[in-house]
Amino acid sequence: MDRRRSPLAAALAATLGLAVLGAGAVTAQDASSAPAPVPLRVGLGYIPSVQFAAFYLADAAGYYRDAGLDVTFENKIDPELITLIGQGAVDIGMGDGTSVIPARSQGIPVRYAATIYADFPSVVFAKASSGIASPADLAGRSLGIPGKFGTSWVMLQALLGSAGLTPDDLEIVLYPDFGQGAAVGADAVDSATGFANNEPVRLALTGEEVTVLRVDDIVPLPGPGLVVGDATLAAKGDALRAFVAATTRAMAEIAEDPQRGIDAAFARIPELAAEPEAQRAVLEATIAGWSNAYTEANGYGAIDPAAWGATIDFLSGLPESPVAGPVSVEDVITQDLLTVEE
Repeated sequence: MDRRRSPLAAALAATLGLAVLGAGAVTAQDASSAPAPVPLRVGLGYIPSVQFAAFYLADAAGYYRDAGLDVTFENKIDPELITLIGQGAVDIGMGDGTSVIPARSQGIPVRYAATIYADFPSVVFAKASSGIASPADLAGRSLGIPGKFGTSWVMLQALLGSAGLTPDDLEIVLYPDFGQGAAVGADAVDSATGFANNEPVRLALTGEEVTVLRVDDIVPLPGPGLVVGDATLAAKGDALRAFVAATTRAMAEIAEDPQRGIDAAFARIPELAAEPEAQRAVLEATIAGWSNAYTEANGYGAIDPAAWGATIDFLSGLPESPVAGPVSVEDVITQDLLTVEE
């Protein structure tokens, strides 16, 4: 895959570089005159993971610091994080695109501000020996899922709908502790939802042949990305723009040299070093998910409005739609943090 940065990504990196040089000049002249760093509370996923290597690298390499930011990471589950971002308790965080649309329709003032996963990562997976090779094969089988909410639930409905099925045609087994991947490995369930860069990767490392069912060809759902609240966007726009530039810079550098991501993740979470092969496999799958044709043309972080329009239509048309009222693409995304101001 061609991972050359687009003009947008290059412009963001140049802007960040100028900020770094400017900060150094101020320090050399008079350290006391440098402005205080802007604090940013950043929400990531449920647990610390190598999947967040870009954030760890940007922090460890000083990209956030040099951009005048004081970043604090917090780990939250998606429903909790979306609410906290809307309240302004978290400034920016990794949220599911399919969570932003229902939240906005319910009056929660959040917007999707930068794409991290350009390829939708939520999948259904199973051992190849189960005989599950297509969505139609899920009929009458058991499937593990953390809960009937969020991205995995939306994805599952899309997959099943493509085969004329509904969740009622399966035995749904809940794993609120996110243990559904281990359940597939132990044959406790026939299949499960998971992320393309996590559970099926780990299962394959055990020597098992794995079948992965993706929703991409059915509906172009937006993957997880950076989400902000309206009030925070208005109050800390410059700081948030610098944060996005620093993060996408780290993504590009890790794509060129994955070892930098591994090193940053291991330094942040030393226990990950106990399974280096698995962590590298997860990171490589994560890097692959950062890019698709749209981001290859427009740069890391770019948001595809057409895909968001298709997702709004899909979610609104579900039998038990999570969308409470009409929303437009303009309601749920902002491209302000991807722009370089003159």
